[in-house]
Amino acid sequence: MTIRWTYAFVDRPRAFLDPARTFWTAVTDTRLSEPRGEQGEFVTLLVEGADPCVKVQGVAAGPGGAHLDFSVEDVPAFVDSALRLGADTVAEHEGWAVLRSPAGQLFCAVPWHGESVRPPVVAGSRLDQVSLDLGPGSYDAEVAFWSALLPDWTSLAGALPEFHVLKPPPGLPIRILLQRLGEERPAAAHLDLACADIDTTRERHERIGASVVSHGTHWTVMRDPAGGVYCLTGRDPETGGLPGRS
Repeated sequence: MTIRWTYAFVDRPRAFLDPARTFWTAVTDTRLSEPRGEQGEFVTLLVEGADPCVKVQGVAAGPGGAHLDFSVEDVPAFVDSALRLGADTVAEHEGWAVLRSPAGQLFCAVPWHGESVRPPVVAGSRLDQVSLDLGPGSYDAEVAFWSALLPDWTSLAGALPEFHVLKPPPGLPIRILLQRLGEERPAAAHLDLACADIDTTRERHERIGASVVSHGTHWTVMRDPAGGVYCLTGRDPETGGLPGRS
């Protein structure tokens, strides 16, 4: 099943939707679409001269996080493929579906509407990755699930033993990183930005309301004004790869 486009979702509690929308439009140099959904919980971050690939959703329960939408030409066929590989159906809507991976990570199958033009790099960074945070007991099975679900994507070991990368075909805007945690806990996800210079991007994000949580080897963990955690990573914003790698 060919994936024609991908969306990264910023999932945040509905009580904090306004600061989430304000912050992420500033980070991505976008503007908000009209709200959608029964309670206005969905917005798309619109890009001048390109197709959007980031949306913000207000969630009714829990702290939020992130998830992926896969845009395909045949939603039922994609859903059938996911179910055969071990996913579960969470909800079926008219024309689209919410699914859950074997470890419990939510994702959606949605119709493709012709999106093809990737948004540009913004101030030396690009929101280009959804990181799936997995306990050691489910990590290998999730790597196998996502690799089988996305056969056209390149599945390869990451720079550290606890990472595995799913790199999409050229032109698709969002890639997947699977991260093996050091302890068992429910599957979750967060957003990553590829940064030409982490410190420069960090300073910019702090000016518009984010705060630093911690520093890693080649990344900085941040918290946005809505309380959501995301990472600034030292990767090439054009290719998504580490310096010197694609």
